[in-house]
Amino acid sequence: MLVRRRSLLSSVAGLAGAVAVSSGPAEAQSREEHREVAGRIVGACLADVDGMEKLTYLCDRIGHRLAGSASLNRAIAWAADTMRADGLRNVATPAVKVPVWIRGRESVTLLAPETRELPMLGLGGSIATPPEGITAEVVAAPDFDALDALGKAGIEGKVVLFNAAYAGYGNTVRYRASGPSRAAEYGAVAALVRSVTPVSLYTPHTGALRYTVDAPKIPAAAITVEDAEWIARLQARGVAVRVRLRMEARTEPDADSANVIGEIPGRTLPDEVVVMGGHIDSWDVGQGAQDDGSGCLAPMQALALIQKLGLRPRRTLRVCLWTNEENGLRGGNAYRSWSETRRERHVAAIEMDGGAERPVGFGLGLRNTGPSRENQLARALARLRPVGALLDGIHAGEIVAGGGGADIGPLMDAGVPGLGLRTVGEKYFHWHHTHADTLDKVDLQDFRACMAAMGVMGYVLADMPETLLG
Repeated sequence: MLVRRRSLLSSVAGLAGAVAVSSGPAEAQSREEHREVAGRIVGACLADVDGMEKLTYLCDRIGHRLAGSASLNRAIAWAADTMRADGLRNVATPAVKVPVWIRGRESVTLLAPETRELPMLGLGGSIATPPEGITAEVVAAPDFDALDALGKAGIEGKVVLFNAAYAGYGNTVRYRASGPSRAAEYGAVAALVRSVTPVSLYTPHTGALRYTVDAPKIPAAAITVEDAEWIARLQARGVAVRVRLRMEARTEPDADSANVIGEIPGRTLPDEVVVMGGHIDSWDVGQGAQDDGSGCLAPMQALALIQKLGLRPRRTLRVCLWTNEENGLRGGNAYRSWSETRRERHVAAIEMDGGAERPVGFGLGLRNTGPSRENQLARALARLRPVGALLDGIHAGEIVAGGGGADIGPLMDAGVPGLGLRTVGEKYFHWHHTHADTLDKVDLQDFRACMAAMGVMGYVLADMPETLLG
C-alpha cells in the first residue's frame, strides 16, 4: 500500500520517466512516441481536483438514477452542460427510449418461527404481489440442481429461496436473473434470492431479473446473506419458515432518455473514433457512486484534461455516457445505431464499469468468431501491450485477453475491439446495487489513477499510426 501511494503521488517528471522504461525494440519505439504525452496526461490526472468535485455533485446533489426517473434526466442535462463548459466539441444527447420500472413500497415479514421484518430489495423488473401480499412457506435451494430435485411436489404453492453461495459474480448472478422463472415452472408463488455478494453487513443487493416467456411471472426480491443462511439452516433442521411478501412494483410505458456524448475531433482522421465511457444510469438505491458514476466521470474528466492540455489525437476521441445499462441496455444499442447513421468507423471502444478501485490494466476482447480471430487477437494484444506499458508508472499497465463491457457490446458485435478497465476488484461487489453505493466508497487516489488509465489508453489508441486490427 505504501509503495502504491508513493507511486501515485510522484511528480510529473518522475511519472514520465517511469513510463519510459524500455523493453523490446518495437515496444520501445511505440512507447517513445507517446512517452511524453502519456506522462503529461497521467500527471494532470493525478493532480486533478475537478473530477472528484463533479462526481460529488452527481452523487450528493442528483443521487441514484434509474432509467426513466427524473433524477436520471437531471444527470443527463448536467453532464451535457458540464461537457460544454469543459470545452468538449460536438456535445450531443441522442434520444433513447428506456423501460420504466417503479419499485413502490415493499416488505418481507417473517411470520414463523418468529415474527420480524427482514431487510429486502425487490428485483428490478419484478411484478407486484396482490395488495394483501403473498403468504407462504419457504423452501430453500442452494442451486438449480436442488431446485430440480425438489420438483413440483416440493415447490408448488411455496416461496423458493435461492441460497446460492457466492462463487464469483458471473457464476452466481444467474440465480437472480433466471431463478424466479425457474421456480415458477414448478409452481412457486414467489422467489427470494440471497444477495449476490461475497461479503455482507446485513445489506440486500438488488439487480435485474429476466422473466422467460414460457413460465408464469412471480414476484421476486433479494434478502441478505445472513437471513438466507439462517432460513436455510432452520429448514435443514426441520423448522418451518413462513413469510409474507408485499411488493407494489410496476412497469410503465417506455420513457424518453438520452446518451450523453462529447469529443475531441481527430486532427487528420475525424471519422475514425475511439469511444470511452460508462453508464450514467444506476439502480434506485444508494448514489450510484461506484456503479457507475465513477465510470462516467473518470473518462469524462480525462477527456476534459486532454482538451485543457491542448492535445488533439489523429482520430476522434469521444466520451459517451450510456443510458439504461442496468435494466435494458438501450443506450448501448442506440449508440451503435446513431453512429452507423453518421458513417463513422470505430477503431476501439473502452468501458469502465467495475468501480474506481485501484486500476491494474485492461482486458481486450474481440467477438469475431471466424477462423482468423485468434490471429487478430494476438496481433491486437501485441500492439496494445506497449500502450499498457505507458501506465506501468502507476501499476496499471497489465494487458490481458478477455474484456469489453455491456454497453460496448453492440460495437463489439460489429467487430470493434473492446477494452474494459480492470481494477483490483477487492470490494466492488460488497457495495454493488445497494444503499451503500455512496461517494464515501470512492478513494480519491484510486479514482485519479482510473482517470489516468482511461485518458492514456483512449488518447494513444486514437493517436497511434496503426489501429489494433489494421
